[in-house]
Amino acid sequence: MTANAALLSKADLALADLSANGGLLQPEQGAAFIRKLIKEPTLIRQARVVEMTAPQRRINKIGFAKRILRKATQGVALDNVSTTGLGGRAKPATEQITMTTQEVIAEVRLPYDVLEDNIERMTVAENAASNTPWSSGLQETIVTLIAERAALDLEELCLLADTAYTNGADADDQAYLSMFNGWLKLAAGGHVVNWNNAVISKELFKTGMKAMPGQYQRNLNLMKHFVSVNQEVEYRDTIANRVGALGDSQVQGRGGLSPFGVPLEAVQLMPEAVGLFTNPKNLIFGIQRQVSLEFDKSITERVYIVVLTARVAVQVEEVDALVKFTNIASV
Repeated sequence: MTANAALLSKADLALADLSANGGLLQPEQGAAFIRKLIKEPTLIRQARVVEMTAPQRRINKIGFAKRILRKATQGVALDNVSTTGLGGRAKPATEQITMTTQEVIAEVRLPYDVLEDNIERMTVAENAASNTPWSSGLQETIVTLIAERAALDLEELCLLADTAYTNGADADDQAYLSMFNGWLKLAAGGHVVNWNNAVISKELFKTGMKAMPGQYQRNLNLMKHFVSVNQEVEYRDTIANRVGALGDSQVQGRGGLSPFGVPLEAVQLMPEAVGLFTNPKNLIFGIQRQVSLEFDKSITERVYIVVLTARVAVQVEEVDALVKFTNIASV
């Protein structure tokens, strides 16, 4: 046997010994969990947040919907408020919208042994007082995940809630999404552009902008188009088909889209067939009780308890300044 062969033989024997006696390193394991990505909220981050100190809040609006100037006649006072629009005094129009909060809650229970026996490590059962947040390890990961998921769930409620919503297969889903009317349902009272199952195109946004009353068009720099992620991709594809630098940039990069000067944004939870055109601050998210996390433990059940609660409401400040797109074709 050559010297090299003898060395290889010894190496093989040594490796076999390690394998048989448990001396080999086990498959490498990370020191932390890889956190699964979830959809991110978009609209709720941009909406107007109204802090409420009571279960209900009324927002009062006032303005003049019609012309107030009249042709003056020397020595003649204006009459009572006119119904014909001629010669009468002007009267401001008043309006009121009401926000009513509903309570939402989430509870997560974590057994002691789950927190003790995980790759992120945590010391438990230290006789800490109730309602005291624990420290380090998996607890921090889970609390962060709870907060991120709750933000997404709140956007789902704000966007999709409908008091008429039913789901015979899931009573919890029905109870959650039927608490009040969300932004899409409220938008039906504004200006609706029915796209009749046609594909997304620049003409959709042009029609929506023309449907918006002129007085709100002066703030186009504050407005946005909101569509689903897939619809944003489809519109980007229509731009990419063009010859020239604009088309090339959509194929090679992720430059912003601004049909007719208004930014277009994809919303993760937006249904494929619908979209919105408005100033995001026109969408109101009311909160009476700030989102709070409370901690407790059951020493007999050997579990830690995390409870998240909030009292929230949804409203649109000015429905007349909102355009809803419907029946956009899915490709």
